[in-house]
Amino acid sequence: MKYMRLATLLSVTVLAALYAQGIIDTKSWTNAEDHQNMMQQLGIKALRPGPSGTESAPNHANYEEATANPYPNLPDVLTLKNGKKVTSAATWKNQRRPEIVEDFEREVIGRIPANVPKVTWEVTKSAEAQVGGLPVIGKQLVGHVDNSSYPDVKVDIQMTLVLPAGAKGPVPVMMMFGGRGIPEIAFPAPVFPGRGGPGAPGAAGAGRGPATPPPGPPPNADPPAMQQLIAAGWGVVGIAPNSIQADNGAGLTKGIIGLVNKGQPRKPDDWGSLRAWGWGASRALDYLETQKEVNAKQVGIEGVSRYGKAALVTMAFDQRFAVVLIGSSGEGGAKLHRRNWGEAVENLTGSGEYHWMAGNFLKYGASEASFGSKNAGDLPVDAHQLIALCAPRLTFVSYGVPEKGDAKWLDQQGSYMAAVAAQPVFRLLGAKDLGVTEDYHTAKMPPVNTSVMDGQLAWRQHDGGHTDAPNWKYFIPWADKFLRPSKDKAK
Repeated sequence: MKYMRLATLLSVTVLAALYAQGIIDTKSWTNAEDHQNMMQQLGIKALRPGPSGTESAPNHANYEEATANPYPNLPDVLTLKNGKKVTSAATWKNQRRPEIVEDFEREVIGRIPANVPKVTWEVTKSAEAQVGGLPVIGKQLVGHVDNSSYPDVKVDIQMTLVLPAGAKGPVPVMMMFGGRGIPEIAFPAPVFPGRGGPGAPGAAGAGRGPATPPPGPPPNADPPAMQQLIAAGWGVVGIAPNSIQADNGAGLTKGIIGLVNKGQPRKPDDWGSLRAWGWGASRALDYLETQKEVNAKQVGIEGVSRYGKAALVTMAFDQRFAVVLIGSSGEGGAKLHRRNWGEAVENLTGSGEYHWMAGNFLKYGASEASFGSKNAGDLPVDAHQLIALCAPRLTFVSYGVPEKGDAKWLDQQGSYMAAVAAQPVFRLLGAKDLGVTEDYHTAKMPPVNTSVMDGQLAWRQHDGGHTDAPNWKYFIPWADKFLRPSKDKAK
């Protein structure tokens, strides 16, 4: 063990010297090479393999509730690191929230560097059109990121903005990861399943794998999300995550992360793709704040699957966002890391998904390393605290059912437990929570299609698949009730 640690220390020292000289050529790096590089930086010799989503596989994921909670006790959301209880909003804001933020940034999702270049927005196309028979005004925009510090990497953020025409005042806006605008202003891009309706955007798979075109809408399907939002007087933003940061490890030396790092590998606490996508959404919000037609205090963020994870991260860290719809987010999103059910920490530390997270997150999948080994129970934070960082703002957790394609892999029950465990922060800050009186250890999901939506923290499991499409007709009036109470009363 002594010699292994010495060898690891020497390799890390050599790597650091190479980084300083800027002589590591990463232009043709693969996922595996970048992943191995991070393991070397951290002194990790071996990682535990993640469970398989194939139930016939020898290492199949656990779906037995009896063994689902090997680390049953979560870090207490309202206890400071010194052991003192948080009993006031001021203590939460000034002490406990910063503690949780620091743990997430250092160990889980990474830090946004202080020297991220400026973004300059350009309207590249505009058009008048109709959505669901209603007139709209659309803009196609590109956010040019200043790359003068490293011209080899170019980042142009793709965004579309669609607003109801003739609105009598500033309108609320829903920003969608992976969303597309009206055809007149749409970028050439794949269609992501997840939100329903013909040509509607969404997200791919159970949080992994490439996007595939969705089947046509079933008979009597709800209108697409954009049509419902425009009809309710909302604007819609679509933002293309891959124009900010690639959804793979090979891309970590490119995109906004690679631009800031001048093409060199990440350090262990550098940001991953989830945080980078959230940074891009924040820059889009910067632009919306300059538009008089938009009520910038009523901008929401939404995503499904991997983009559901990104939506939760965005909401948690940028407190300007007023509302979030977290669709089928699973591990790395609303699901508890400590749960042994479906996708696990070890899946996110493998070479296929590690890029979403900070490099340091790999430590929690390590079976052999200079520091020994770590597991999910060693994490200083968990998903309930990520949800709590959204409080007291409007937070809607959405899932479907396994029978229709929202796989057991996502752990709907574990996400419900996380929402229940986040309740004390919503209450402390004067918001209404789920109204669940059971402890998170024993709380069970309500029946499918039950709306738990009386407060600023909401939960609804619809009877559809890997999508949030069936929940939009519930989400919009719920958000309006809190954001535009005068409109709600006028109905």
